[in-house]
Amino acid sequence: MSFKEQIDLTKLPQHIAIIMDGNGRWAKNKGKFRVFGHESGVLSVKDIVEGCIEVGVKYLTVYAFSTENWNRPIEEVNALMELLISTINQEAETLNKNNIRLNAIGDINSLPQKCIDDLHDAMQKTKNNDKCTLTLALSYSAKWELVEAAKKIAAKVKTGELALNDINEQEFAAQLTTHNIPDPELMIRTSGEHRISNFLLWQLAYTELYFTETLWPDFRREHLFEAIVDYQKRERRFGKISEQLN
Repeated sequence: MSFKEQIDLTKLPQHIAIIMDGNGRWAKNKGKFRVFGHESGVLSVKDIVEGCIEVGVKYLTVYAFSTENWNRPIEEVNALMELLISTINQEAETLNKNNIRLNAIGDINSLPQKCIDDLHDAMQKTKNNDKCTLTLALSYSAKWELVEAAKKIAAKVKTGELALNDINEQEFAAQLTTHNIPDPELMIRTSGEHRISNFLLWQLAYTELYFTETLWPDFRREHLFEAIVDYQKRERRFGKISEQLN
């Protein structure tokens, strides 16, 4: 029986987040430049998006470029930016055809202007789609996001718009870049690394974590379905005990 056949469609995670790791190692293993791994990784993104649509996952967030990635060799960064631009331009029509809304989180203004323009254009064109929301985390850092949220809260308190005692989890979450999408129920990281690397620190508080040795360019929808099956075998208690859930 395939993993897809084992999925209980009534217990799907509404939101899946993915740290797409291993592109460089995959390329190195094949004697290729790192950018070849990133290019091949785009095919994985396409297949996983299609897999999410196939089973009914409503939200998919992928860690595409972290703030720390700016510290990589300039040649690789430039190649990644060019790949991002070309992919957005090529896939905007496909996103519309499949009723997928494109979203982005992170310090978007730090990207090259061409990236910003193409990203905003694709987001505008797909804003009314509602089958699945694909969020790209670009120039993203969870610590940056939390600091920015704290600044917004502080500004509201300073102007009298918000009282100090009214600051709570809901108000803080409303200042995050993900305020318009639910927190992930499942986070997948490829390549065998067991860390979350400054990704969605607030949002992952009660997320189920799934780690796989598979390098990202080899990750396909059957791997996604396997992760979903594993997720559905877990008991999510949120601080309660099993008897309370039953």
